Amino acid sequence: MGRPDVPGDAKTVVDTLESGGIAIMPGNVGYALGATTPEALRTSFRTKGRAAHKRHALLGSWYMHEEIHVLDPAARAVVATLVLDYGLPLGVVAPFRRDHPVVRRIDDETLAASTVGDTLAMLVNNGPFHDECARLSVERTVPLLGSSANLTGTGTKFRVEDIQQPILDIADVVIDYGLRPFHHYRRSSTMIDFSTMQVIRIGSFYDVISEALQRHFGIALPEDPGFDTLPSGHLRDAG
Repeated sequence: MGRPDVPGDAKTVVDTLESGGIAIMPGNVGYALGATTPEALRTSFRTKGRAAHKRHALLGSWYMHEEIHVLDPAARAVVATLVLDYGLPLGVVAPFRRDHPVVRRIDDETLAASTVGDTLAMLVNNGPFHDECARLSVERTVPLLGSSANLTGTGTKFRVEDIQQPILDIADVVIDYGLRPFHHYRRSSTMIDFSTMQVIRIGSFYDVISEALQRHFGIALPEDPGFDTLPSGHLRDAG
C-alpha cells in the first residue's frame, strides 16, 4: 500500500499502447480505454459496440493543445480561461497541425477515424495520470487515442469494478485508482468545438463552464436538459 506510482504506471500504459496493446487508465472524468495501433483501436471499437463513424479522441495536455490545435487568439483565450484559469477538464475540438510529430505518427486509417473534417478532439487537463501519459506521448512521439472504458450507451465508468467484463477482457493492462474525483457529474468531459463554439457534449463542469463563458466572454451555451433527459450529454454527434 502507499501512494500511486503515477510515473511508473503511466510508463506501463504508454509501453503497452506503443507495443500494440490496449490499456484501461484512470482520468479525473472517468476510466478510459486507450490504444494506438489500428488493430488495437478496431478491437476497442468492436468490443464496445461503437458505430464505425464514431471518432477517437487524442489524450493530450495544455502543451499538446497549444502545439497541435490551430485557433485564432480569441478562441485560444476561451480555452485558456477554462483550462488554465479555472483548472477544468475539457474536450477541445479544433483544427489541427498535420505536421506535428505526434500527429504524423498516426497512420492514415486511424487519422481518418479520429477527425471530423479538419478538426481533431483532444482531452486536456484530465488529472495527473493523464498529464504524465501526455508528457510521455510527446517525449516518445506516441499518439494515445481512445474513448470511455465502457460498452457503448452504458455511460462513463468511474470505478474499475463497474467496467463491463468484455471491456476488461481486451485490456492488456488495467490501472485501478479507485473512484474518480468527478463522478458526481455522471458524465465524461464537456466537449466543445472551439472553431465554431458549438457544444458537442455536455459533461463534467458544464455548469461552471457555461457561467464562466457568459461572465468573461458573453458567450451563451445551450441549457443542460439534465442527466435524466440526456444521460450521454451529446448535443452533436462527434462523428
